[in-house]
Amino acid sequence: MKYFAGLDVSLEETAICVVDESSRIVKETRAASEPQALSDALRKLDLPLERIGLEACSLTAWLHDGLCAEGLPAICIETRQANAAMKTMPNKTDRNDARALAQIMRTGWYRQVHVKSRQCRLWRALLVAR
Repeated sequence: MKYFAGLDVSLEETAICVVDESSRIVKETRAASEPQALSDALRKLDLPLERIGLEACSLTAWLHDGLCAEGLPAICIETRQANAAMKTMPNKTDRNDARALAQIMRTGWYRQVHVKSRQCRLWRALLVAR
């Protein structure tokens, strides 16, 4: 059985939803918006996750790097495409957004966004500050 996770990231807390390949919700939870806390929450589920979807935002690069460093299959997806898919949902909550992101990961209806390396982001910050 394959499992897919969607993470709706906010500044303080992240909503997590995990679905199986038949679209059934397996687990919903929340964790602090930090790579280690998210990694611990996902590993505690003890499920073989196929893909973990994050919507592109200001924290995405940091979280993506942390999850990938832990060996988790994190994917950053394009914001406009995710918003278009979630626009049809009647209630816009973090929990529902995490559900929608998990379903997007399951169906494969996403466009992956390239996350620049940490070194590239450091060089850019240095050049901007100059």
